[in-house]
Amino acid sequence: MEKKDVLAGLAALAQETRLDIFRLLVEAGPEGRSAGSIAEALAVAPATLSFHLSALTNAGLILQRRESRSLIYSADFGRMTGIVGFLSENCCGRSANAGACIPVCAPTPEAANGEKTASPRCGC
Repeated sequence: MEKKDVLAGLAALAQETRLDIFRLLVEAGPEGRSAGSIAEALAVAPATLSFHLSALTNAGLILQRRESRSLIYSADFGRMTGIVGFLSENCCGRSANAGACIPVCAPTPEAANGEKTASPRCGC
């Protein structure tokens, strides 16, 4: 991932409403949520939501698709993983315990049993 793409993503997330939208879409998973559902969940006016969804789309952080008459938005998990990977690329590179600081994806339910399993949604 190029530095300019990371900067665009981080700049888009450096705004409270957009960060809330992105986190909501990450929680929704690949299925995503409709614009109306997002507006309702976050109590955001439709015009304001449209502005923020456009900024997130332009930054490449979210995807948009049409289902019937609704626009469905979902997080671009590949882009999200790319940004985290860029930020942590040389994490603790000079440390003897370098493996300890590598970001870990959210555990799957299987991981509750002690299995080391990464979430398939985050691309780990």
